[in-house]
Amino acid sequence: MLTTGYPLACSIGVPMKILIAVDSSPSSKEALRQVAARIWPAGTAAVVLSVVDIGFLGGLIDSGPLLNSMTEAAEQLVTADAQLLAASDLSTTTAVTVGHPSSSIVEYARQWQSDFIYLGSHGRRGLTRFLLGSVSKAVVHSAGCSVGIIRDQASPGPGPGTGSGAGARAKRGLRVLLATDGSDCSIAAARSIAARQWPPDSEFRVISVADIVEPGIEPWYTDVALLEELQRLNRQNAQQAIDSALEILIAAGLAPMKEGLTGLPKAAILDDAGRWNADLIIVGSHGRRGVDRVLLGSVSESVAVHAHCSVEVIR
Repeated sequence: MLTTGYPLACSIGVPMKILIAVDSSPSSKEALRQVAARIWPAGTAAVVLSVVDIGFLGGLIDSGPLLNSMTEAAEQLVTADAQLLAASDLSTTTAVTVGHPSSSIVEYARQWQSDFIYLGSHGRRGLTRFLLGSVSKAVVHSAGCSVGIIRDQASPGPGPGTGSGAGARAKRGLRVLLATDGSDCSIAAARSIAARQWPPDSEFRVISVADIVEPGIEPWYTDVALLEELQRLNRQNAQQAIDSALEILIAAGLAPMKEGLTGLPKAAILDDAGRWNADLIIVGSHGRRGVDRVLLGSVSESVAVHAHCSVEVIR
């Protein structure tokens, strides 16, 4: 189960509301498969949503027939896609809206009070397209709830489970990487991991990145001792962030690995996830500012868009 801004979603076993935004692309189908493979609390509801993109209509004077055709195609799509969730314990409904994709997804989630939005990382152009990379990034940026960007992993590499990709491994062990800076959103991300059920043999890793302190003026005018002290504080705060997350995960019976890193947060998180062959990166949506900052909104958005694996951004 995942922690979000809605208080009831913070306890183990509490039903959730999951919005899955779809188009006809393979990436969208992978999102459905991975959501179906997750372990959800009893009573969790899912809606499969497709958006008819009005931008596709352009300046057509008589767009009614085309809009009707697009809407009918979208309704057929969500009906078929809902069948991919049939084997799960989710109570599934479908919906079709007309509008601009990213804003329509965010607005539907707001009105339905979704705990989580899931969508594929890339989509398809054509009458049913809408999940382009720019759309998923916009949803991560604007949504009022947590967001999951789903990717298939082409090569599972070493680690638990077998099969071809994250979808094939979803019911086996997953490699889950938590990147934290100790902020409220990072703590919420740690609690979301602790509160949900995971497949057997899943592995967990907690990292925090001590951002590099650089002089703001020419080096020969810089107080070297001050820079060293600021860097020391960065490392200290990164370790404190790790310790706070470990306390939450260990209390839930998990046994995570840990590592403090130094570097540029965006690159360091992505590089570490690649080296460890993570199946899922979990980050908070916003972080601290100051000498101990790591996960600013731009960092979590960049990780969500550029990671090789699936990413969840927790609010």
